[in-house]
Amino acid sequence: MNKKTKLILLVPVILAIIAFAAIKMRPKATSDEQAQEITPTIGHIETTVSTTGTVLPKNRLEITPPVNGRVESVLVKEGEMVKDGQVLAWMSSTERAAILDAAEGQGPDKLKYWEQTYKPIPLLAPIDGEIIVATVQPGQTVTTSEAVLVLSDHLIVRAQVDETDIGKVRLNQDAVVSLDAYADNKIKAKVEHIYYESETVNNVTVYKVDLVPEEVPLFFRSGMNATVNFIIDSKDNAILVPLEAVHEDKDGDYVMVKNNAANEPARRTVVLGVSDDKNIEIVSGLGINDKIIMKTEKFVLPKSDTGKNPFMPSRRPSATQRK
Repeated sequence: MNKKTKLILLVPVILAIIAFAAIKMRPKATSDEQAQEITPTIGHIETTVSTTGTVLPKNRLEITPPVNGRVESVLVKEGEMVKDGQVLAWMSSTERAAILDAAEGQGPDKLKYWEQTYKPIPLLAPIDGEIIVATVQPGQTVTTSEAVLVLSDHLIVRAQVDETDIGKVRLNQDAVVSLDAYADNKIKAKVEHIYYESETVNNVTVYKVDLVPEEVPLFFRSGMNATVNFIIDSKDNAILVPLEAVHEDKDGDYVMVKNNAANEPARRTVVLGVSDDKNIEIVSGLGINDKIIMKTEKFVLPKSDTGKNPFMPSRRPSATQRK
């Protein structure tokens, strides 16, 4: 191997050494620990389990015709509340429709005779409820397998709860429902039923849970997606501190409080209660007037502009900069 070849092989090694040295010499961000003084607050706190759900009818009843035929009239519309036994629509059997069509060409008297002789068939509401589907129009031909109308007794929210959380859900438990379409509206609900059989959704075992809203808003629609927060525990007028203010060691939970008799903060053992993702309740060991010392790290970025690419040519300072 000649000298020229050796030199070519050494160049990448030399460049790598220079780059490594430049990185090591680059000033690093530093952290400066700061003490922050806070006081506890009084407020409401709750622990929740959050999941998704869907608005569905509790009982979805399809009103199908008893015979094949033709719809003569529809007396209700979607969103209308109806009573058990109420006539929702009138229809003619295939035979009656054929007779009426033939009589219509024979004059109004003949048509009236057959209309009174051959009575139409009423479609009745089997329960009290709300019409949620009414798309069939008068004159439309229908069969016994088609739904002329769809009725719902009332809308519920069906949630899917992970098996790791289902043990925290109980009957009559309070929950808050928020529809994706109306995220600012919080609807209070209660757990009505917890299903016994699980389902596998995306390789996750879940249990269905039905919730009944305390009041069903007018904007509720079947099929809407929702976020459901089951309230596991809650507390009003609780003494609250940020989660990061509480520490734990082998002796238990504690906070650091301001000590007027010394410069150093003093340790105070506390008993904890309800917590959420930001705050935690102090059951005992701390008063509302105590001053808590929280230490936070403040990151300081390097002021030097060193650490640039060592292979980029550096600019010479201007005359103004040299002065």
